[in-house]
Parts: sequence; structure tokens; C-alpha cells
Amino acid sequence: MLTDALCSRGMEVPFINEKKSKELLSKLNPGSSVANPIDFLATGTAEQLGLIIDFCESLEEIDAIIVVFGSPGLFNVKDVYQVLNNKMQHCKKTIFPVLPSLINAKNEIKGFLTNGHVNFSDELVLGRALPHVYNCPKPTFGMTHLMDMETATIRGIINQASNGYLSAEQCRELLLASGINMVQEYNCDSIENLTSILPNIKFPVVMKVMGPIHKTEVNGVTLNINTTEILICEFDRMMKIEGAVGVIIQPMIEGIELYCGAAKQGNFGHLILAGLGGIFVEVLHDISYGIAPLNTSETLKMIRSLKGYKIIEGYRNGNGVNEEFYADAIMRIASLVNIAPEIAELDINPFKANMEQIVAVDARIRIEK
Repeated sequence: MLTDALCSRGMEVPFINEKKSKELLSKLNPGSSVANPIDFLATGTAEQLGLIIDFCESLEEIDAIIVVFGSPGLFNVKDVYQVLNNKMQHCKKTIFPVLPSLINAKNEIKGFLTNGHVNFSDELVLGRALPHVYNCPKPTFGMTHLMDMETATIRGIINQASNGYLSAEQCRELLLASGINMVQEYNCDSIENLTSILPNIKFPVVMKVMGPIHKTEVNGVTLNINTTEILICEFDRMMKIEGAVGVIIQPMIEGIELYCGAAKQGNFGHLILAGLGGIFVEVLHDISYGIAPLNTSETLKMIRSLKGYKIIEGYRNGNGVNEEFYADAIMRIASLVNIAPEIAELDINPFKANMEQIVAVDARIRIEK
């Protein structure tokens, strides 16, 4: 079972050929096996365990040794655990002890642990954990860095802000100060405002209601508006939505929708989230995570671990996303929440991204001081 758990997770339990193991086999009880895993039966002794460990220590193809030895009920295992203790102190190769007899060898295991060792009472727990730790990337502590951004401006906005959600204009100023590209937009709260900006609008545009947090749930988003008549009609409709205080008008931008968010996790700091944007955040739940602040290696790993990465990369001759631009935006969010820990929640959904640019289209930020 342990061999299966290790091999299925990419580790190797190498076969030991008969020539190398013939002498060892002659010193074990009849019926023992030394092909690997080595099985010296329930009648195996402390002396035989010592011989087996020394044999494994001499083999170049062996990097580490796992010893599984419970109490067979035939004799006291104290001597066995003493041999194991001595070998763990003097062998060059790592030895992992699996001592499963927590009840009938309780005192012997307790004595073994007092020598500063640990015990895996279940071999499958070790079989799953060891490959995970072995294949884990190298630690990046101390290798993170903060992106260049307008720190004084960021702190000024945060210091003046009250608890709760920032206004659309505050979100925009904060993200621009962080180096996040924002889509050009116009805020309107009256028909007079709307009329005054009409000469500057290039169709098609998107209109979003201001006020309600979840805009799509109140039918507060209209895409591909391409005439003045429809623009005015949609403005009148949205201003009648409960809680509406105005609308945002933005140009339609072509590209793949991406997501980036941050959530404060108590004393652990901020969790950074990334994935495909729009409705796919909630529908697919394809999200990767990191702890702020992030470096380039960590961020690229987040992006490439997504199940939808093929879409970002470009699929079937379809245009993908400039991965470096997306990574830069994620790292800027991770740096922003490090500079402004008062940010309890941040969501940019979506970014519109292609090979030439990545632009934040919609954002919300909640402050908790």
C-alpha cells in the first residue's frame, strides 16, 4: 500500500536485483523478500532490522529508507525501536519511522519519541505527504518584492476613506496609483451629464449602474450600445433600479475576461486570487491562490495552474493573453494590499486582456480599518 501511494505520486521504489540482495536474504527468516519493498516478516528481529538498514545505506539507488514496524505480539519491540533510534542518528540517509502499534506498543513508541523523533502511525499518510513535500517548489521567503507604485497617493486615499466599499472614483484612483490600467469611463447621474459627454462617446459602449454591488443581478449592465437613442433609453431604465445613484459608460474592449482578487485572512495577510473572469469565476470555480506579496515565479505558477490556462495561452489559433501583462497586474494587486492592509476585499472582474494590453473594466474595494 505504501509502495503504491509513493509510486502513484511520482516517487520511485527501485527494484533490488538478486545479486546484491542474496547475502542479505541468507541472514533473514525463510519466506522473507528483499526485492523492495523488503519484507522480513512478523518474526523479524532487531538485529535483522539493523542489517537491512545497513544494506540500504550501501546502495546508490536508495536515497531514503522507510521502516514500518509494529508490534507483532510475539516479543517486546523495545530493542527494535532502540536499533531504529541508533540508525537514525548515524545513517547518512534519511529514515522515516512508521510505528503503527499505538496501543500495544504505546510505551515503546513513547520512549522512541522522547529521543527527538517523530512517528507516522499510518503509512499511507506518509506515502501521500512525502511526494508532496519532495515535489514542492523551493521556498520563496525573502524573494518577494513590491512593485513600483505611487505609495503616497495610495496611503492618502486609504487614510481619507471610510469603512465600507469605496466609490467608483476612489477605486479608479487607487488602482491607477497602483499602476493598473483602467478603462476610460464617464460617470453620469443626470440626463444633463449624459448629454454633455455625448460628443466624446465612440460607439459601441457598455453601460453599468452605480449603487448596487452586484450589477448583473439587478439587470444593471448593458453591452454593445451603438446608438444615442439606445444609450438614453438604457440610462432612463437603469436610474429606476433600486439603489441606483448613476451610471458608468465605458468603451467596449475586445479580449478575454480575466479575474484578480484579494481577501484579508486575519493574521495571515491577504490571499490573492486569479482566474478566468466574468461569470466563469462563479460557474467554473477555476481559481488559483497565493499569499501577498508575490514574486514573478509564484505568479506565473498561479496562472499556469489554472484549468483554463489553454484559453489564456491561446487555443486552436485563437488569440491568447499576454501572460507577462497579467502577471504584472496580479503582482500589483499583491503589492497594493501589502501597502494598504486596510483593504479587506478587492475584486477586479473583469480584466479585458489580449496580446497588446490588459485593462481593468470593473472593480470593487472594501475598506476595514
